[in-house]
Amino acid sequence: MATYYINGEFVPAETACLPVNDLAILRGFAVFELLRTYGGRPFFLDAHLERLENSARQIGLHLSWSREQIANVVTEALTRNAFSESNIRIVVTGGPSADFTTPENKPRLLVLVSPLPELPARWYRDGVKVITRITERPIIGAKSINYIPATMALEAARRQGAMEALYVTGDGRVPEGTTSNLFIFNGQTLVTPGQEILPGITRRVILELAAPLFPVEIRDIQTEDLFRASEVFITGTNKGLVPVVQIDDQIIGTGRPGENTRKLMAALRERTARHLHPDPAPRDEKPASEAPA
Repeated sequence: MATYYINGEFVPAETACLPVNDLAILRGFAVFELLRTYGGRPFFLDAHLERLENSARQIGLHLSWSREQIANVVTEALTRNAFSESNIRIVVTGGPSADFTTPENKPRLLVLVSPLPELPARWYRDGVKVITRITERPIIGAKSINYIPATMALEAARRQGAMEALYVTGDGRVPEGTTSNLFIFNGQTLVTPGQEILPGITRRVILELAAPLFPVEIRDIQTEDLFRASEVFITGTNKGLVPVVQIDDQIIGTGRPGENTRKLMAALRERTARHLHPDPAPRDEKPASEAPA
């Protein structure tokens, strides 16, 4: 049974709870980060904590803890759970509110550790189907707990035999997926959106890895760009890099993971292997913020 950290205490998962006057429950006023371990070690924890701070700042949520304090809680939470590999969900809630509306600047910190689920090998071997859906993230650039549009979009994807849904804006841009960032290959050129997205940590790693291998463009992707692409893939914390071979009813490229995508998949495997077996000398675990446009 998992052990969670709930606002100062480590408690069994089955007894973990929040007071009903917490603004996360009443108003959805909370931010979170989800990361995973490799070899039991958190992958780019500091980059995730930086994004947590940015999300909180964007929605006006007060943080009472330093990155070091949260990192120490994460380390202790992993120690108290005996999973070989873990998901780590860090949540900062809006805390109590006497009038059920107004924040009192008393946030709560939650760290939830769970076993890392095993994803289907066929995703990476054969590629996946995704759908498009006219929907936009409620708060662009902030990882808030408001996942109602994403939940609805993912349910639509499941009904169509797809594993993800890509958001399409009213003016025809495709910025990202519900829980993923989007990349396409236009020939040998790698393209990914850079505006009005939640910039993923895995996305940043892929941009770092791609920079010496391919020309990289950070720009909007229109629906016509998406369907004309020679290769498409998505990235995310848990899923890593997943090739996309079908979008809606259209087959992408040859209908198999493309050569360039496979090259980046191999580069990502090598990068995670370095995390498992780091050099003796200390290394900066923070990925580059962007590749050159």
